[in-house]
Amino acid sequence: MSKNYPEIARQYAESVVAGVIPACKWVIQACQRQLDDLARWSDGGPYRFDDKAASRICRFVELMAHVKGPLAGRNIELEQWQIFSLTTVFGWLRSNGQRRFRRVYIEVPRGNAKSTLSSGVALYMLAADEEGGAEVYSLATTRDQARIVFGDAQTMARGNPGFRKRFGVEVLAHAITQLSSGSKFQALSAEGSTLDGLNIHFGCIDELHAHKTRDVYDVVETGTGKRDQSLLWVITTAGSNRAGICYEIRTFVTKLLDRVFEDDSQFGIIYTMDDGDDWTSEDALIKANPNWGVSVKPDVLLPLQAKAMQLPSAVNNFLTKHLNVWVSADAAWMDMRAWDRCANHGLTLDDFEGEECIAGLDLATKTDIAAMVLLFKKDGRYYLFGRYYLPEDTVETSPNSQYSGWVRSGRLVQTPGAITDYDYIERDLLDFAARFRIREVAYDPYQATQFATRMSAQGLQMVEMRQIVATLSEPMKELEAQVLSGGLTHDGCPVMAWMMSNVVCHRDVKDNIYPRKERYENKIDGPVATITALARWTTCEPETRGYQSAYENEVYL
Repeated sequence: MSKNYPEIARQYAESVVAGVIPACKWVIQACQRQLDDLARWSDGGPYRFDDKAASRICRFVELMAHVKGPLAGRNIELEQWQIFSLTTVFGWLRSNGQRRFRRVYIEVPRGNAKSTLSSGVALYMLAADEEGGAEVYSLATTRDQARIVFGDAQTMARGNPGFRKRFGVEVLAHAITQLSSGSKFQALSAEGSTLDGLNIHFGCIDELHAHKTRDVYDVVETGTGKRDQSLLWVITTAGSNRAGICYEIRTFVTKLLDRVFEDDSQFGIIYTMDDGDDWTSEDALIKANPNWGVSVKPDVLLPLQAKAMQLPSAVNNFLTKHLNVWVSADAAWMDMRAWDRCANHGLTLDDFEGEECIAGLDLATKTDIAAMVLLFKKDGRYYLFGRYYLPEDTVETSPNSQYSGWVRSGRLVQTPGAITDYDYIERDLLDFAARFRIREVAYDPYQATQFATRMSAQGLQMVEMRQIVATLSEPMKELEAQVLSGGLTHDGCPVMAWMMSNVVCHRDVKDNIYPRKERYENKIDGPVATITALARWTTCEPETRGYQSAYENEVYL
């Protein structure tokens, strides 16, 4: 008796929304989106849900066999969550019969059979999607990564003579082909291939979080635009690079699921734990891993969890790989989930016209990000806004793929040439001084002596704040405490969030802490400027206003 895949998917969605199946916010919202779409387009509209199309992909994948582990050689039996994703992506059709969804983003922890699912879908798109001359690719930045999905597909096809005969498929060393339609499936990487000019029907990007640049994703997105039924398929775990293309796409998907906007061509679902969940509990693991008890074995994962509980250095790796939580660096300082909870995306500087604040500056080097923050304090709560500057040459050549996007959105000021033009910062600071009552401008004298002299001549109170342990430790602890307690509100700026996630906490024998970064490209200028401004709020009373150095009695540690 054949399975009723659409009904299985519907029951899964209803069980998730009802709380019968443990799931995080993003999975609940993805299921609710599907249920809402089924309801609103049941009597007509731009799309229709086709049970036959939804079922065909599932039947196809279940005729393939596992290629690894204890189930190798046995036919795949799709789990409910996999059936939900496949039927949703392939079941929705436009009025002309073409698929609604053109882009797929599935984020799920390691061990949940990502590659197996992707390989089965890739073979379907090659041989059974009835696309003439289909070009199907598994793409990555390295050859080895690109060959994971392709290699599994090769093994699947070789082990299934019925499939090869039925669809006229031939398995070669470096390609899988279908002669009758002129279709092919290959593994390509940026490492040794020319990716431009591809006419992609199906592009599979496995582990997008590992991509340091956006080049491969952009090539696939552009290459799929030449086909009417193309599909860009991304399955990944979480990572640590919040300035990378993966986090950019993830952010887009979360806003889509939050109903901030609509995009009927994007499917997305993210399996993780919720804010406030205890990562040391088994419940968190069950919620984040939809294949719990199937391919994700409790007797394997629970000891790894126990190890992470005893070994702080193992925590972030466990959170990322097994709970699908985006962390910052390997020894990160800020709890980014708490930081995100402090965001108020409707907050603007216009809300603080005429209010008192302290400005913090970190001018850094002239080829690096320069940061200026305004820190207000109102009714016992801090409010933070930032502005960031980078020369256009660095924007164009940096491996950080989001710089150009931040420039377009107005979050990052691009100054002409190869070095940061401090005139832009001066003009903004004077403009802020006209709008707000800037009590002081706290700055690191390194790289800023002339700047401070000019601003002092304009009547601003410039206060030196050297970036040493003795001066940054206490305000750094205070910032962390304010974030964890919800005593600070920021405007959700992605530039500051990225930099905050890059801060590594160095702690000395006296329990002093100091902000550092693990790699040069991991900028932390915004957090340093914030810590500098907070130091003045916590140490400078109104009656002490005036030009002064805070380090007449410095103690260097």
